[in-house]
This record gives sequence, structure tokens and C-alpha cells, in this order.
Amino acid sequence: MINVLLFLLFIKCKLTLKPPYEKASNSDCNLFCSKCFFQIEPPREYISDAERAIIEGNYVYNTAGIDVKPEFPGGKEAMDSFIKQNFKSPKEGLKGKVYAMFIIEKDGSLSDIKILRDIGYETVAEAIRVIKLFPKWSPGKLNNKTVRALYSIPMVIN
Repeated sequence: MINVLLFLLFIKCKLTLKPPYEKASNSDCNLFCSKCFFQIEPPREYISDAERAIIEGNYVYNTAGIDVKPEFPGGKEAMDSFIKQNFKSPKEGLKGKVYAMFIIEKDGSLSDIKILRDIGYETVAEAIRVIKLFPKWSPGKLNNKTVRALYSIPMVIN
């Protein structure tokens, strides 16, 4: 019985709907509902976090999606030699790779440093210390505009 009443309410509300974006009045749907919940609402002005970040200019781009990739001063070889000179191994004979990820800001500075994989023996703290010593990078560009870019590197430890 209740199902039949709900079905009739549904049919009544469907028949009294006005054209899109126009609300049905209380007299149109005078059963026990004050608002017809089947009516079409106008689209809301919603901006997602990603769209807001793009509008505000602080979106972080993946290096694969930008025109000019960020670069360490002197290139990859200079970065590898910088790491080799400054990384102090906490244990003798330790070999392997520490994978790091960070954001290169519009001014070339680094932020949000994270270690994705390490080889143990407190290499996380040492890798973060060395990355904080990096000089300013040349930032990435998209459509001739400098952008923030996410960058990952393997740090070879010998």
C-alpha cells in the first residue's frame, strides 16, 4: 500500500514539473511534500581543488606534461657529482639507490621533499640534507610561463 502511495506521489510530482531550472510551487505538488525533490536544479558554480589551483597559479605539474623541464644547474652529471661530493654515507661500504621526490617552485627553490625508497641506515635523513643543499634549479615552463613541477630522482650511493 505504501509503495502505491509513493508511486502516485512520484507520478504527481513528475507531472507537475515546470521546464528545467523552474521550481514547482507548493500548490503544484500539494500532497505531503513541500518541495518536489524530483525537480531539476540549475548547475552550481563548483570549482574543484585542481581547477582552483590552476586558476590561482599554484598547481603542481608533472614533468611529463610541461614544455620545458626543470634542470639542475649544469645538468644531470653536475647533480650526480654534487650528490657524490655531499652525501656522507652513515655506514662504510653502503651501496644502492635512494629515490627522492620534490617540487621545484617557480623561483627554482625546492619544497615538499619526500623520500620514496631508501636503503636503510639513516639514509633518509642524509638524502634530505643533501637535497636541501641543492642550488636553485631552472624552473619548468608551460606555454612560456614558469610553473611548479614535481620531480623525482634516484640518488646513487657508492
